[in-house]
Amino acid sequence: MQQTNYQLFDFLDFNTELNEGDRLWRACMPTDIMAENGDVFVTIPFQAQHNSNEITPDLTVSKKDFVLRIKALGDKILRVSIAFGDIISESSEMLELSPELKCSPLSFTKTDLEWIILDGQGNKKAAISLTSPEIEHWSDLVPAPAETIKLTFFPDGKKEVRLTDYDMFSPARHDAFALAFVERNDTPHRATFSFHANADECFYGTGERFGKMDLSGKTLQLRNQDGQGVNNRRTYKNIPFYLSSENYGLFLHTNSFAKFSLADHSTRSAQVLVEEPVVDFFLIGGDSPEDILFGYRQLTGFPPMPPLWSFGVWMSRMTYFSADEVTGICDRLRKEDYPCDVIHLDTGWFETDWLCEWKFNDDRFPNPEKFIHELKEKGFRVSLWQLPYISYNALQYEEANANDYISQSERKISGSSNFSVQDFAGTIDFTYDKATEWYKDLLRKLLEMGVVCIKTDFGEDIHLDAEYHSMTSDKLHNLYPLLYQKAAYEVTKEVTGDGIIWARAGWAGCQRYPLHWGGDSACSWDGMAGSLKGGLHLGLSGFGFWSHDVPGFHGVPDFMNSILPDDIYVRWTQFGVFSSHLRYHGSHKREPWHYPKVASIIHKWWKLRYKLIPYILQQSEKTVITGFPVLRALILQHPNDRTCRHIDDQYYFGDNMLVAPVMNSENIRDIYLPEGKWVHFFTGEVFEGNRWLKNVVVPLDEMPVFVKYGASIPIYPDDVNCTDEMDMTKVVEVIFE
Repeated sequence: MQQTNYQLFDFLDFNTELNEGDRLWRACMPTDIMAENGDVFVTIPFQAQHNSNEITPDLTVSKKDFVLRIKALGDKILRVSIAFGDIISESSEMLELSPELKCSPLSFTKTDLEWIILDGQGNKKAAISLTSPEIEHWSDLVPAPAETIKLTFFPDGKKEVRLTDYDMFSPARHDAFALAFVERNDTPHRATFSFHANADECFYGTGERFGKMDLSGKTLQLRNQDGQGVNNRRTYKNIPFYLSSENYGLFLHTNSFAKFSLADHSTRSAQVLVEEPVVDFFLIGGDSPEDILFGYRQLTGFPPMPPLWSFGVWMSRMTYFSADEVTGICDRLRKEDYPCDVIHLDTGWFETDWLCEWKFNDDRFPNPEKFIHELKEKGFRVSLWQLPYISYNALQYEEANANDYISQSERKISGSSNFSVQDFAGTIDFTYDKATEWYKDLLRKLLEMGVVCIKTDFGEDIHLDAEYHSMTSDKLHNLYPLLYQKAAYEVTKEVTGDGIIWARAGWAGCQRYPLHWGGDSACSWDGMAGSLKGGLHLGLSGFGFWSHDVPGFHGVPDFMNSILPDDIYVRWTQFGVFSSHLRYHGSHKREPWHYPKVASIIHKWWKLRYKLIPYILQQSEKTVITGFPVLRALILQHPNDRTCRHIDDQYYFGDNMLVAPVMNSENIRDIYLPEGKWVHFFTGEVFEGNRWLKNVVVPLDEMPVFVKYGASIPIYPDDVNCTDEMDMTKVVEVIFE
């Protein structure tokens, strides 16, 4: 049993033997303050602590001074940074600051008891207390508390967000530190800081979490990895941003490995540990969760609008192996009147399945350009799978290795996917501009043939035991998907005019390159529930567009061969219809005619999807300019409704639709209707909100969807085969009342 329940070991990662050369340095009371070029600089001494779980100052060691910088961006964002070793980078690939986000000059006032930092309008933005704790001396049995820093921020000039000053049992037994760093063998190594957490405070976001809506009581590793499903702690998309129910957001500006402990190691603190000797974070204030997410997007970028055709149905499986097979499936979709816009070719379009060479198999796809063109004439666009690793067996290996387009190592390295027998020689090095252009050229040839989208699969893991052109592997690991997806997105938009990819991994800023899907979920009710939870948290992490494999990716218990139940196929379809994007994919057959007992139900829901596209477009246009995702947790719409803080099996679909997927074979569920009046989308029945509907029976071909009373929903009135046939002048507005 590894857990010690002591913060020094379990959170700050000290070895329990205290024999790795680590030493903790704690912030003390600031000694100086100055303003320069609109920023405020605070000098903070740090005191070394004894090498013990009893955290006490080692007064034989002199203090070290470091300077904390506070910068205001706009009227609701503060940037706070301090370097203990590395230099703080003013910009990064993660940041894409809005032009409206101007620096707001700060000044300060001083008294003997407090230093107050003000913006140009006289609003308090931070305060440093210089007071000592009030005491009434009674005993020397326990020593007095050591010196610390008392620093409070007001990012929007109103909401107080303060560093944790005294989170401890006794002066030597600490559960959190306001601000501290760790030296390893006398060199700054990692850093930590903590904010006070209220007893009822809830936390959201941090990426694609598959757990409950409220993340309080969780310690989260911010280190991307193959999630291998959607029902565990692993995740493809870690985002160093959390949203608090206390109306603030924290964006940790780093690509290093990090941890958030959200009222877990201590229920009194939200703690951060970053594996670099730098603290650099943005505090975002606002009057609502959407307001805070808007601020986060002002820092890291807004999601652009995907093309119209992307909102139609995508058909895929793992995998199709020939042009004849694909053409036959597309022809049958048209013959049986299933509307569809995209056919996706997964791992089987290469010479050898899974051997990614960015080249069609000559025998099975003898004339790919003609094949793609003929599909387009029928209203089908082609999407292709690939990954960012080069196999030793790949056509491109010698060129990539000789020109340092892939990661380099003195010894033979290896690594493969869960399914592939290919041994990957290296990761494409997107820190090297020539490697990035080389990769873009590989995609450009395919896009010029008529391919419309590249599935940028994988990217969560890279070869950590190798070297990269301009970044260490540990620094690149989390940032890699951003560089990878940016390259694919840019060349796709350049060639086709449409900015879109289909991506699995993620980090801060990846929302700028839509769209992302939820990975390899199990074809089970658990898999469906986990997928939705992941999507809700991702929407609370700045992402606007999100999809998932309908009806789950892999079988249970036989990964490739378990029979997919009809009811899961139907219920997941319904969920997909009310998602920003709808793609069928999985380890075996996914086309509706393979499920004859429910095929007519699936047909009806596909038809509905196309009727909803005008509404989805309307809400997507809002997504690209606000903090709202298309698929929204209820807390985004009802931040003051404490019930909504914990609901993770319902969601808003845009502004006006409330969706409650059925995720069980009993065809029954409870439904929460928030305040207001609601109209059942299908029956027209009117309900009063702010109440639960208990044990609602929902037949398999139905789904609980409610519309805000009085809302106008744009609907496409005619049946179409694909979005190419849609004439948006025909759209009608349906008022629900």
